[in-house]
This record gives sequence, structure tokens and C-alpha cells, in this order.
Amino acid sequence: MSDTAPETGSAPAPDLWFSFVRTHRLMIREIERRLAAANLPVYAWYDVLWGLESGQDGSRRMHELADALAIERYNLTRLVDKLEADGLVTRTRSMEDGRAAFVSITEDGKLLRKKMWTVYQATVADLFLAQFDGGAQQDFSAALARAGEAARGAAQNKA
Repeated sequence: MSDTAPETGSAPAPDLWFSFVRTHRLMIREIERRLAAANLPVYAWYDVLWGLESGQDGSRRMHELADALAIERYNLTRLVDKLEADGLVTRTRSMEDGRAAFVSITEDGKLLRKKMWTVYQATVADLFLAQFDGGAQQDFSAALARAGEAARGAAQNKA
């Protein structure tokens, strides 16, 4: 990120990356604030619960969950420990590979995720999506998908 945007003509060009990162941080901060106001857990809990519920049969291997959420494994382990202690997920070992752990969302986890989604979705709709018309939403979503695929491809080419 640069602290000055490149100039084009007489007006500075917007720094799209900085705008994206800053907006993301501000949105997450506001989602966190609204979740707390509703006496709900932090956003990271929603993220993990959604990552599990969206997996086959509400379950994923730990490394698959980390990849799906783009989160470091050690951070995910701490989150799963907390969610498991609250009865929102269960963790089991693979019968084929004792080193592999599976995490599954419980019914209580599904109920909590749905409560959190109400707050999360309303915040995104009110503060983010309302800023785009339908065509702009599609264009922005497609551009983000292309950037995500480019980043995944770069990481896979390095491995």
C-alpha cells in the first residue's frame, strides 16, 4: 500500500488496494460492534461456523477449514478449542489417519451461526452492498474472484 496514490492528469488516482483493505477492516469492526451489541460472539466464530456448515455434512478436516477460511492453522486451532468448549463444534480423529482431525458443527453451532448471520447480513447490506448498483456488484464480485484465483494460482505455483 502506498501512502500517496499515483497521479493521472491533475487528480490523483484512487488507491484501490488501500481502499479495499481499509473498507474491509472498517466493515469487520462494525460487524464486531453490532455482534457485541446483540450479545453475540466475535466475527471469527461466525467465520468458522460458516466454514463448517458449508462443508459436506457440516464437517471439514482442519487443514481444509483453514484453506477455506484463508486462516493460519494455529489461529484456527485456538478458535476451534473455544468453539468446542462451548459445545458449538465437535472434533474427531480420522480412522484412516490418526493425525488428521475433523471438525463438525453441532446443532447449537448452527443456531448460533444463524443468529449471528442476521446481524452480519444486515450490516453488509446496509453499509456495503447499498453502495453498489446491481451491475457494479457483479463487476466487483467478478474482479475479486479473479484476484483470489490469481493469488491461489501464485501460491500453488510456488509449492
